[in-house]
Amino acid sequence: MTRHFDTKSLPGFGFITLLCFLMLYLPIAVLVVFAFNAGTSIAIWQGFSLRWFVSAAQNDQVIEASIRSLQIAVVAAGLATVSATLAALATTRTKGYRGMKTKVLLFTVPLMVPEIVTAVALLIVVARLKVWTGYTGLGYLILSHAAFCVPFAYMPIRARLAGMDSTLEAAAMDLYASRWQCFRHITLPLLTPGIIAGFMLAFVISLDDVVITEFVKSAGQDTLPTYMLGQLRRNITPEINAISTAFLALSVVLIVVFYLVSNRKKT
Repeated sequence: MTRHFDTKSLPGFGFITLLCFLMLYLPIAVLVVFAFNAGTSIAIWQGFSLRWFVSAAQNDQVIEASIRSLQIAVVAAGLATVSATLAALATTRTKGYRGMKTKVLLFTVPLMVPEIVTAVALLIVVARLKVWTGYTGLGYLILSHAAFCVPFAYMPIRARLAGMDSTLEAAAMDLYASRWQCFRHITLPLLTPGIIAGFMLAFVISLDDVVITEFVKSAGQDTLPTYMLGQLRRNITPEINAISTAFLALSVVLIVVFYLVSNRKKT
């Protein structure tokens, strides 16, 4: 009998694993702890308090930036999810054709391209459109976020489609269901967990984005991440830690829901 190679038996495996986890999560843990600091220092513990959470909740700039971030994230994630769903159907629920693998590759390439490259490209396009149209509203920022989020929504949706049993759709067609009826009653209900997972992933990516927002936004269009970045250049207080902690909690909740939905058993 062949013996499987077990990486956990390698010398130092446990220590290296622990070190990696510490490097990843210790700075975040420190940030969360100091969000409850009673003093004004972000590095010296002066007692437990919720004052900075209250301060952030009463800060008009934080509230305005948070609302704007949620508006952009919801609309951008919705647009990205619709586009990703159509793209997934076109590259999964069709017979193989020349260029299909290339199209799939083109959808995944933006995941590997540095975000700064995408941001500069969007800046060039948006700047030209602003000159041509004279419009400087949130529309460009929403479309930029949607374009960046499409690949993130596409991957879980396509994975869900690839794992679905196509014989159910074939059976519906054999029972004289039209293509629309087959999609509405068979494909869409089975695909819904993937669509929800894709939407939530796109929502988190848009909500957390800094680079593209910094390049594309106009004056007075700060989102919560760019507002925090601006505050770090000025006087830093534990209020930034409190905002970051709330932001982290929201992201963790969404990612957990995304994990649960994407692993939901097919019915």
